[in-house]
Parts: sequence; C-alpha cells; structure tokens
Amino acid sequence: MAAQGTAVGEPGDDTGVPVAPQVQRVTVLGAGSWGTAFAKVLADAGRDVTLWARRPEVADAVNARANPDYLPDVRLPDRLRATTDAWQALRDAQAVVFAVPSQSLRANLTVWRELLPPEVPLVSLAKGVELGTMRRMSQVITEVAEVSAERVVVVAGPSLAREIAQEQPAGAVIACADHDRAVAVQRACSNGYFRPYTNTDVLGCELGGACKNVIALACGMAAGLGFGDNTLATLITRGLAEISRLGGKLGADPLTFAGLAGLGDLVATCTSPLSRNCSFGIRLGKGETLAQAQQATHGQVAEGVKSCTSIVELAAAHGVDMPIADGVRRVCHEGLRPRDMAAELLGRQRKHEWR
Repeated sequence: MAAQGTAVGEPGDDTGVPVAPQVQRVTVLGAGSWGTAFAKVLADAGRDVTLWARRPEVADAVNARANPDYLPDVRLPDRLRATTDAWQALRDAQAVVFAVPSQSLRANLTVWRELLPPEVPLVSLAKGVELGTMRRMSQVITEVAEVSAERVVVVAGPSLAREIAQEQPAGAVIACADHDRAVAVQRACSNGYFRPYTNTDVLGCELGGACKNVIALACGMAAGLGFGDNTLATLITRGLAEISRLGGKLGADPLTFAGLAGLGDLVATCTSPLSRNCSFGIRLGKGETLAQAQQATHGQVAEGVKSCTSIVELAAAHGVDMPIADGVRRVCHEGLRPRDMAAELLGRQRKHEWR
C-alpha cells in the first residue's frame, strides 16, 4: 500500500488498461463531515478540489486547512480550497460531487442545476430515499438536473467520515451505469488509504446505503436496551435479508448486497460509535423521545429517522415485507416503544430462513 495521504498510480479498468479521461478539477457541494472527508480523499489523490460551504465561517476555516465544526483535529490538504459562491465553485469543474443530506438534495439541485458544467460526472454521496416520491438520490439528480442516468455516479460502502479523514484504510464502491465514467471517478479518488471498486448496479448500491441507516437505528435501540452481540448479529443478518428482498424485487444484483455497498456499509453503520444512526438509536433504546435524542445530538436527526418512512412505503408498494424497518418507523413516528418492537419481532410467525 502506498504511503497515507499521497496519490497513487492512475488505475484503469479491471484489466489495467486506462479507458476513461482523467478528472483533475473536482467540486464538492456540501462541507459537512462526509463532504469534507471526501474532498480530502480527492485532494490526497492529487486532484484540485473546490469545496462549497453554505456558511462563510466554514469556508474560511477550510481555507485555513481545518473544519473544526465537522472534523476537529484533522488537517486538510493544500489542494483543497473552499468558497460560498456556487458559481465560482462550479465553473471549471470536471466532476461535481453532491454532499448534502438526501432530503435537501432536490431543493439544492434546483438552485444549482443551471450552473452545472455540461457532460461532467455528477456524483452522489447521499444515502437515502426521498420522502413523498420514494426516489433514490440518482433518480432525484436525473429528474431535477435533467440529465441521463449514465452521467450519475454513486459512492457507496462503509464511509465513517472521521476514520476516512484520519486516513485509516477503507474500501468503497463507485457505481454508475456507464462503466467508463465509474472508472474516471474511481481514478480520481484512489489514494494510499482509500481503495474504490467499480460497479454498474446503481440501484443495489443506493438501496444498500439507504436501508442500512434504518437497520443501524434498530441495532442502536437494541444496544440501548442492554442487549448484546447475539442480538446485534441477528439484527444485522436479518436486516440484510430485508434489504436483499427489496433489492431483488426492484431488480438489483444480489451480489451487490454481499459487497461493500451492502454488508460492508451495514456492519460499519450498525456497530461503530461514530455512526450517527446507531448512536441515535441507542438514545431511543434508553427511553429518550425523538425530540430528546435530537436535542442531545445538537439538533441533528439521523438519516434513518427520515428515510425509514419512505423505505417502508417503497417496500409496501412492491409487496416486500420489511418488519425491522417498519418497527423502526413505528418507534420513530408512531410512539412504539423499542422494547415492544423487540417483542413483536421475536413473536413473529416462525418460518424457513430463506423464505
């Protein structure tokens, strides 16, 4: 492995033959923890990165090589600069990365779409299903930006921002219907600590990323109730079964859910204290209300709290049973107690594991 924080050789496709043009100038729209960490990944891979921040004080901090609000004690690379001017950020970009929360992507894109450079890859970091429309983030991008699906790239897999910003080794999946475009983005973000793989199953990668947040809430609730590793392993495994059922019904590749965008992301989000969804679930399991948990996390609501409703609706629309996800939805939005959710799941009709 190359030294941490340094760029490595440019990869090509799986045969080692370069097939896609190099992406050198990248704009990341959104300066939260994952947006900043991914911008650092790109800069450490030798790219020239512009990070758009909503607040001037965040942009100023990034330009001083830090983002203490989101990644304290992490020094940012010199190739990374920040601005609050979206036009300035986008005008020369060869790839654009969207790093805003999933439920705000549509509103932000409506503002940005006239500024987007033509033909460049549009990369989504958000993991969720839109409330009301049940659309995945790639679908929101194609609809609002009025671009073909072949231009939209999804970054999936375990992505605990602090660990990646600390240059701890991690893998990821770069998914796009256009394999060459996936390779171009793969090349742009490959460095000595971040190893991306390509995949053309955008649907499966997005479902894995969105649904794991909901399962992580359930795992957090179990931990908050005092349950141990057997319970955690059961929830992760049965949660993966739910995700796979939904993915299979919608036409995803089953192998995706055995990879980084499925099992990999699920394990990281369900077990790490750095996981906002897991930590939020722990508070709910200990008896806090949704409002109390939100107040304790400085007003931030875990992504799974919002996405659980749209994911359950999506599953119901396709006749897919997702009891863990529905239990999380009822805890978050209908007042079901986590302990009663556990009793209901254990009391379900017995059946064969694979049916």
